[in-house]
Amino acid sequence: MATKLVAVSSPQFLNNAFQRTLAKWNRERLAPEFPDVDWRRDFDRNMQMLRLEGAFLDELRAEVADDLADVPEEPDAFVSWFEALQDNGPGQNHPLFAWLAETATEGQMRWFLTQEAAGEAGFDDLVAYSQVKLPLGPKLELAGNYWDEMGRGQHRGIHTLLLHELVETMRIAPEIDTTVWESLALANAMTAMATTRRYAWLSVGALGVVELTAPWRCVHVSAGLKRLGYGQRERLYYDLHSHIDVKHSQTWNENALKPLVEEDPRRAKAIAEGALIRMRCAERCFDRYAELLEDGAEIY
Repeated sequence: MATKLVAVSSPQFLNNAFQRTLAKWNRERLAPEFPDVDWRRDFDRNMQMLRLEGAFLDELRAEVADDLADVPEEPDAFVSWFEALQDNGPGQNHPLFAWLAETATEGQMRWFLTQEAAGEAGFDDLVAYSQVKLPLGPKLELAGNYWDEMGRGQHRGIHTLLLHELVETMRIAPEIDTTVWESLALANAMTAMATTRRYAWLSVGALGVVELTAPWRCVHVSAGLKRLGYGQRERLYYDLHSHIDVKHSQTWNENALKPLVEEDPRRAKAIAEGALIRMRCAERCFDRYAELLEDGAEIY
């Protein structure tokens, strides 16, 4: 399983200590609370964390800046550019996934899924945050996507619940402190883009590229689970996304990306930036997973 490690540009943000601190802060600040909690108590810390989160995103933005020079601003051309990321974007066709499908042991698959589940930012919540104050057409597209994520009103069909069921079946325990920083950085980047309105267009691009690229990965993970003897219900989260995200991507590109760029061509570069940030972060994850699994370290 060949790997291609992405160079770490700054130890200030791309490391265990910072990413775990940011992940724990995100978990705390986004949790529902009661109004009698003393908001003054955490005010200074929250301001500090927001500054650090902004600097972290600045670093990720700088990493992809050179790839944005040729992003087209004409709507159809932009959608074509965006869709081409499925074949030529960072991390695409990574050998890790064929290895998971064909070779990984149950212990190795359990470790991989532990990392994936711990780094899961919650696609439904990210969509909900991102749609705030969007133009009505794109907002409706994100609303339809959210409804699908929520099982179209059927409890057993909620996508997050399907993932939780797989975690329970495999008896794995995702925890921030046992997750590689690359996985946490991916979730932290997605959370920052969705919850901070200056990154709104970046979040639309990041979420859109998830829909574009997830099916290929999900097919391979599902194949690996099937090979290891897991049944249809256990594989349902990955089987579902291997199919439904194909349609989600098509409608997202047509009903969200295209009209947003038609309305304001400046959004093209911001949407592209978010997509590339997501892909670079994911590529770092795949490289790190492959490195650790290939080394045979006692990680599972």
